[in-house]
Amino acid sequence: MISKTFVSSESPGARRAGAGGMPCQGVYYAPEAVRPRIAMIATHFQIDFSEHYLAEHMAERGIGFLGWNTRYRGYESEFVLDRALVDLGVGVRWLKEEAGVEHVVLLGNSGGGSLMAAYHAQAVEPSVRPGIGLPPAPGVDELIPGDAYVSLAAHLGRPEVITAWMDPAVVDEHDPTLTDPELDLFNPDNGPPFSPEFLARYRAAQVARNHRITAWAKAELARIQALGFQDRPFSVQRVWADPRMVDSSLDPSNRPDNACYRGDPAVANRSGRGLGHETSLRNWLGMWSLSESQCRAEEHLAKVKVPAIVINPDADAGVYPSDADGLYAAIASDDKQRLDLPGDHYFENPPGARARVADVITRWIAERFPVSWP
Repeated sequence: MISKTFVSSESPGARRAGAGGMPCQGVYYAPEAVRPRIAMIATHFQIDFSEHYLAEHMAERGIGFLGWNTRYRGYESEFVLDRALVDLGVGVRWLKEEAGVEHVVLLGNSGGGSLMAAYHAQAVEPSVRPGIGLPPAPGVDELIPGDAYVSLAAHLGRPEVITAWMDPAVVDEHDPTLTDPELDLFNPDNGPPFSPEFLARYRAAQVARNHRITAWAKAELARIQALGFQDRPFSVQRVWADPRMVDSSLDPSNRPDNACYRGDPAVANRSGRGLGHETSLRNWLGMWSLSESQCRAEEHLAKVKVPAIVINPDADAGVYPSDADGLYAAIASDDKQRLDLPGDHYFENPPGARARVADVITRWIAERFPVSWP
């Protein structure tokens, strides 16, 4: 039997809302009548992880699991990294001081990979800058580091993933219907197969688009601040256009051709939904900008010297083998592993994929910390 405990808390600098809700909320899973010595914590930039798909699997294997949400659950456009790290620290501290856990394993799943890396890096070697125009988050220099780090189906970071997915054929950010046919991924004259020359131009143009948005955001923020305004919302469209989504022979894995997380990439790319579709000037600079954002895994993984493992799903439609390779290379630990396991991004398929992942993680943890089996 698995016990589930609702956990909620204020956070330094974030009090209980007037309607009653706490800024930090989650669910702790553990074997019934057992206080595990080891627990995992999983958090995302904005997705609700309180009912994470691995939670019960890990609890069944004797490892506690806290699916934890920061104040930015559902509010990615307001995300500020150092404040989110403080909220994450509230969850880690609860595991140590309330749940009686001796060893905390940080689970960096999907977009949460770079977030958990940033948390650990800040805990061992503080360097995260506060948000634009904001003082440092209270408590940001008092974080408890993790004892191990697990990367699961993780992206390299928010700036990397939006840049790799964004459509460089966009001619005007204010009119998403305008297209440069020579950079159009969905123009059959360009492929597939895509020539090395086209791919090189395409990737360079993606980076250039990110930098153009950053330059505009910085100038626009300065302009509106001079007029007494603090921020301005805007949207980024056409962000389902990674060539790897169309042609699975690029960065090859067992994923299907012509697929992304929202189905057919040609359709998804014109849907108006996707990464960055709800952002603001400050949020773009703090989260999505290649030149400004700290939400990038590699710089933080250079400070991860605890045991670490990178697990890559072999049929993921949006995380690719090269992502896992980059994460593995960036981890500074002498005790690190990299594995490919059968599964899509959420390990919903093939049957039994989630149990297999839980078994692998449990064995890996048990080799480093004694596990009390229920």
